[in-house]
Amino acid sequence: MLKKLNLLFLLISLVAPAYAAPVEIIAHRGASHDAPENTMASVKLGWKQGADAVEVDVMLSKDGRIVVIHDKDTKRVAGVDRKVKDQTYAQLRRLDVGTWKADKWKGESIPSLAEVLATIPDGKRMFVELKTGPEIVPALKRVVKASGTRAEQIAIISFNLEACVETKKALPRHEVSFLSGFKPKGTSMTPKIKTLIRKAKIAGLDGLDVDGRKLNESDAGTAIHAGGLRFYVYTINDAKLARQLIQNGVDGITTDRPKWLRDQLR
Repeated sequence: MLKKLNLLFLLISLVAPAYAAPVEIIAHRGASHDAPENTMASVKLGWKQGADAVEVDVMLSKDGRIVVIHDKDTKRVAGVDRKVKDQTYAQLRRLDVGTWKADKWKGESIPSLAEVLATIPDGKRMFVELKTGPEIVPALKRVVKASGTRAEQIAIISFNLEACVETKKALPRHEVSFLSGFKPKGTSMTPKIKTLIRKAKIAGLDGLDVDGRKLNESDAGTAIHAGGLRFYVYTINDAKLARQLIQNGVDGITTDRPKWLRDQLR
C-alpha cells in the first residue's frame, strides 16, 4: 500500500503544472476591477476576494496628511480638476470618488493611509506605493509606527529611487522595492534587469517591482534572486501571462482581479 501511495505522489508531482508554486497575489489599488480604486470599498473587497496583499497609492494633502489616491489631481475619480497637494485632507474627504465607477459606489471617499492600514488582517500585508518624492517619508514613518502593524505587514514601493532610499533609512525593518516600467529600444526593452538590480543593490533595497506585461527577459527571476532581491510584477490580468511569470520565478503578482486570477491559476 505504501509503495502505491509513493508512486501516486510521484505521478502527481510529474504532471503538476509549474505555475502551481506559491505566489503572492496582490490586489492592485484594492479589487479595482470590481470596486472604485484606492477606496475603503476596494481595499476591503480585496481582502474578501482572498488577496494575500493589497496595494494602494499615496500622496500628501495640502496640510501634510497621507491620502490614498493615484492621480496628482482629482479630476478622473471625482470630477474636480484640482491637484491633490492643493487640497486639505478635509476638502479631499468631501469628494465622491465612487460614482465614476458605478452609481452603487456613490459616496465613497478618499481614505487616509492610517485607515487602510487598519484593515490589514493577520497573515496579510499591504504594499504602499509612494506617488511623491522623499518629502512624504517623515509622515509615512509616523503613520506606519502608529498603525501597530508588524514590519513584515507593510511593504513600500516607488518609482522614485530617492524616496525608496529615504524610506529604507527611516523604516529599515520594512521591505522596500524599486518600481520600474520598460520602454522599447530597437527590438528590446530598456532598462535592462541587470541595470535595475544594480540600482536596487546600491540603494540597499529589498526588491524590484516591474511591469510584467513588457518584461521580455526570461531569466529575470533568476538574475533578480541571484542579486538577493525579491521579484514582483504589475499589473497582470491575463492568466497565461501570469503562469509564464511564475515560471520565470516571480514572488508576487499585482492584479486588478485577485479572486479571478487565483481561480485561473488553480
